[in-house]
Amino acid sequence: MSNTSHARARRRDRRVYLGSHPVLFGLLAATRGRPVRRIGGTLLVHGVEAYRQALTRLPLDRTAEGTTGGAARSALAGDGGVLFDQEGSGHRSDRRDLAGQLSAAGVARLRAQWQPLLVRRLEPLARGGAIDLVELSRELAGSVVCALLGADADPRAVAEAAAEAAAASVRSHLPGPRRPRAEAAAARSAARLRSLLAPAAGAPGEAPSCGRRLGDGALAAMVAVAAVNTTVAALPRAVAWCADAGLWDQAADAALRPALAAELLRVTAASPLLPRVAAADGTVGGCPVRRGDRLMLVARHAAGAHRRDPDARRPAEPGTARLVFGAGPHACPGARLAEAQLSDVLAALAPARPVVTRARVDRRAALPGWRTLLVEAGA
Repeated sequence: MSNTSHARARRRDRRVYLGSHPVLFGLLAATRGRPVRRIGGTLLVHGVEAYRQALTRLPLDRTAEGTTGGAARSALAGDGGVLFDQEGSGHRSDRRDLAGQLSAAGVARLRAQWQPLLVRRLEPLARGGAIDLVELSRELAGSVVCALLGADADPRAVAEAAAEAAAASVRSHLPGPRRPRAEAAAARSAARLRSLLAPAAGAPGEAPSCGRRLGDGALAAMVAVAAVNTTVAALPRAVAWCADAGLWDQAADAALRPALAAELLRVTAASPLLPRVAAADGTVGGCPVRRGDRLMLVARHAAGAHRRDPDARRPAEPGTARLVFGAGPHACPGARLAEAQLSDVLAALAPARPVVTRARVDRRAALPGWRTLLVEAGA
């Protein structure tokens, strides 16, 4: 491993940001020298402590337009909310249901869904063929979602519908021009996704196998959107970095692999930006915040993704690395699942030591990622 190889990996990964939102991510890069930077009614939050303060100490409006919760509510609205837009006991109850399904035991059960899939989908590498890691990630994510929600649906159809719903709605919370008729497109995509996941609700009078409410239409759709889009964004980017930086020796080492997975997720930061709105006056990183101010919480900068290369032998402190999953009571409950999935993908790929042969940015996706990422076995 060398600084040169990491520079190559970083250059390739930077393309996903510049290809999806060049102006926005250019602005974030230009302002990252200060922990907090105010531009009008918007605060750009880059610093570690400022980021934590915003998520754990500042009251946030979880339904405001331009936030993740607001986008989720408008696209996937259903009785009881969709987790991202909830507060109080309803939020805690649904998080407990989801966290229970994504516990160590829950992830072990879900592994049974994706490990045979990896064996089947990666077999062409042994014959000199190419694998599209984006297609693989979609099928893997769709399979996990169907297993988690108890849905009897085509995993690839679920993944496609979840990606469409996110592209039409969740992506609209970022600054910049919005596509015409975006809300109508989001409603159609969400309806299709909820239709595919409808079996998760179980028969009349029967409790969903995944918990009290996780199988409900709107909440199930939210879980699908979040799981599919983060998986499809994260896995191909992490594999590309691993290949470009020559980290396959670490990936092949069972003792180092979990730390490598966490490090790759830290530097690629599938959800690099968390848009929020302040619900009350306060202070973040020493900067006064007014109720209604928009906060752009830059997860990748808080986690040091821009200045520290991934290394399983000298990993970042876990509390910093996990900031890409948020912080406090609203941190993403899927962190364990994401790390387990990537760890298994790296283990399956390591013997072939694949190299990237083609990479094409997805300019429509809700999260920065690849539309195509072809890999072949290395020499």
